[in-house]
Amino acid sequence: MDTMMKGEESEEVEIDLEDSDEFDNEEESHMLWKAPFPLEEEENIHTSTMVEISDTKPLINVRDPRGINDCLKVTFEDVIAEPVSVRSGDRVWIWSNALFEVSRIWIYRIFAVLLAIPLSIFSGILFAILSCLHIWMVGPFIQCISTGTRWLQSLWKVVLGVILRPFFLSAGRCCAGFSIHLVKE
Repeated sequence: MDTMMKGEESEEVEIDLEDSDEFDNEEESHMLWKAPFPLEEEENIHTSTMVEISDTKPLINVRDPRGINDCLKVTFEDVIAEPVSVRSGDRVWIWSNALFEVSRIWIYRIFAVLLAIPLSIFSGILFAILSCLHIWMVGPFIQCISTGTRWLQSLWKVVLGVILRPFFLSAGRCCAGFSIHLVKE
């Protein structure tokens, strides 16, 4: 490539595919692949965190931004491990690893197709109902109770300030004279 946008040149990155049997000569096996690096302007398209994490725009690249499901990062070695004293053949180990990964990924994808859409609709309806109830029922109810019991709040402040505060202040001052010194023998 000649030059990238705004005069920036791409750097050459060597990719070793470890399969040099396919090439006839040694020069072709060490091809240099040129990959353009993203421009800084493209990385900083979003100006605020509200734009980056939106309720309406799904997070395609970062699907677990808060790390909720870190406990589900299971690999083959976490499930199956052979001790040094008893081992199967290398081909058996390689194929079982491959089959484990393929079955784990495809079973998840199948269940995700079958369950993701109905569960997301159910969750959306449930959270919409809970939000509506909280906004239109619970919030106004708490405000009504709070407004109707202002006199009780004032009375409670007086009880705390006149009776309990002096008692706890004097108890604190009495106990402030005590000190503990730890000495290592």
